[in-house]
Amino acid sequence: MNLDQALQTFITESRELLADMEHALLNIDLSQDLGDQGEAINAIFRAAHTIKGSAGLFSLDHMVAFTHVVESLLDAVRDGRAVIDDDMVALLLACCDHLSSMTDGLAAGQYEADPDTAPEGERLLQQLRRRMGAGDDPAQSLAEQSLTVRPEPDVERMGQEASNGDSDYWHISLRFGAGVLQNGMDPIAFLRYLARLGRIAGMATVADALPTADEMDAELCYLGFEIAFESTADRAAILGVFEFVQDDCEIRLVAPRGKVSEYVELIRALPENPARLGEMLVQCGSVTAAELAAALAQQSQQSLHPEVQGEAGAHQTQEAPQRLGSILVAAGQVAPVVVEAALTRQKQVVEQKAQENRSIRVDSDKLDRLIDLVGELIIAGARTSVIGQRLHNAELLEATSTVSNLVEQVRDAALELRMVKIGATFNRFQRVVHDVARELGKDIGLAVDGEDAELDKTVVEKIGDPLMHLVRNAMDHGIEPAAVRVAAGKPARGMITLNAFHESGSIVIEVSDDGGGLRKEKILAKAIERGLVDPERKLTDAEIHNLIFEAGFSTAETITNLSGRGVGMDVVKRNITALRGSVDVRSVEGQGATVTVRLPLTLAIIDGFLVQVGSSVFVIPLDTIEECIEFAAEPGQDYSNLRGQVLPFIRLRALFHIAGAPTRRESIVVLRFGKVRAGLVVDTLLGEFQTVIKPLSPIFSEVRCISGSTILGSGDVALILDVGALLQAVDGRGAAAPALPALAV
Repeated sequence: MNLDQALQTFITESRELLADMEHALLNIDLSQDLGDQGEAINAIFRAAHTIKGSAGLFSLDHMVAFTHVVESLLDAVRDGRAVIDDDMVALLLACCDHLSSMTDGLAAGQYEADPDTAPEGERLLQQLRRRMGAGDDPAQSLAEQSLTVRPEPDVERMGQEASNGDSDYWHISLRFGAGVLQNGMDPIAFLRYLARLGRIAGMATVADALPTADEMDAELCYLGFEIAFESTADRAAILGVFEFVQDDCEIRLVAPRGKVSEYVELIRALPENPARLGEMLVQCGSVTAAELAAALAQQSQQSLHPEVQGEAGAHQTQEAPQRLGSILVAAGQVAPVVVEAALTRQKQVVEQKAQENRSIRVDSDKLDRLIDLVGELIIAGARTSVIGQRLHNAELLEATSTVSNLVEQVRDAALELRMVKIGATFNRFQRVVHDVARELGKDIGLAVDGEDAELDKTVVEKIGDPLMHLVRNAMDHGIEPAAVRVAAGKPARGMITLNAFHESGSIVIEVSDDGGGLRKEKILAKAIERGLVDPERKLTDAEIHNLIFEAGFSTAETITNLSGRGVGMDVVKRNITALRGSVDVRSVEGQGATVTVRLPLTLAIIDGFLVQVGSSVFVIPLDTIEECIEFAAEPGQDYSNLRGQVLPFIRLRALFHIAGAPTRRESIVVLRFGKVRAGLVVDTLLGEFQTVIKPLSPIFSEVRCISGSTILGSGDVALILDVGALLQAVDGRGAAAPALPALAV
């Protein structure tokens, strides 16, 4: 990997780390005590530390300097010298934004501090330093803040008894690397944090690496520590205290006597599953994964026979576990009795290869290119199948059938590569809700459900802005002020809920709030005032609610930064419709409202069903079809009796003004889109067809009920029907809407 590639990797990973940091900040529970917040604070600290360390590799001094101060404040929070509150969360979120702007500048080729954003960075640094100062008592000296320890002779050095696990304390032998101070790490801070997990019964400072005064460098660390530690924490938790300096120090951890016997019992109680020695030791907690990895690396270096790959190899020999155990015992990381128990247990089970999770980053443009090629392959395969049928060649037909099945599998695999979880999009709104709630002076929370639902990355990229507007609109118009909510018997804290789930081949996204709901009378009065509806027309509740999606419609009495200009909801609907989706709203006055967005899972390739009207062929998305039945309705009727239920239908010939008389035997394709069901009257059913979606020319952008086109095996073009728009042509009384203008098909 060259320097440019490494830098791009750093930029990508920095953005991911900042997103993780922001997510942890927004989800930290400020009502908990510091101990319960520890995991979230560690995640925030870890993200800042990783960014700082990686930035130092590229000599990005401005980013290192800023992140170091952020990290220092987080370290003060970890040590209990500062308390995290809502104002600090807001400050750290602003720091995330500043680091994001630095990362964006780096992506644009700016490797030095940006003069335009430098004042903002300096302002944040001053606030960070003030927060650190607020957590310290000025009257308390540095010496008084340090740990008070009681040196004990029996813990000054690692003795044989401690190595054998005969001590009642954890024994920690700690040697910091010489450059730990230069890397921005304070050894004493780690010892303070260690004290949060238990009691330091004794500690001796080891100065055997200290040079003479003439050779001493004030910026280097020469000291080590021998610590007797009393704690109920496990080995991983204790070593986790030093995770940020693992590369800059040597740690030797010996378990107390009670822990050794506990490890042995845990190993004996392991289930009868194949396991390797290292896995068993990690599972019982006697060593950590990091310690095992280091021992495996040492084992590999010591191996004299290339065919013996040890624990990490493909074929483990009988000598490998004993050699690994000897390395762990010699390092003082595990007692011999624990290794013996693990080896005995291992002999009782069959060895099994460990499975590895592997993932690689792929440029999205390459995935798009793959989908395009698969689409062309489908079209070519359909053409081949048509030729085989025309020639009546059995062998060719069999070969084309096999190729079609393989192409379908390739299609599914390629589309699966482009599927991403919508949770990443949902997580963006945590920050939006936090910031907008502060701006509005409201107490609003966000609940997320269904974040594991997947859809095409192209849809994800285009749905972000419409969802953003829906969330902000719900906060501004939907959620009432706390005083109003309490007076109405509601909790003072309002809630926005994002939910996603799959239904009938589509993904459904719901944006709900528990606010005041939509006021039908006010909406209808405003619509009549603006001439959007006829005053004499009777509208259903659903029709009144959906008036908010009309262009220029707004009931806001004042204009704010968020809303009131009548621009937004109509754009939301237009953008969702452009994705072949639909949007609907339902509301109960005084209880809240829910906006439902329904989108196709992919915009590239779908399973379709071909139907014919006259000489025109249309494609219906297969996942919207419930069944096909024979047309049986009286002349002049626009509904049919389907097993005792009224089924409204649309005559496709009349809708598109297709010339010619209907066939003697028509069919009805029963469609369902969400909760709406209706039929589509066609002349002929042609069967299933892998459909490669081709966008229509902009000149046809206003054509209703058509979402795209595809190329058939014969080379002809077939139009893809927009089922959502078609079913909207059926009103609540079951009557079909007026026919569309003539469409040449």
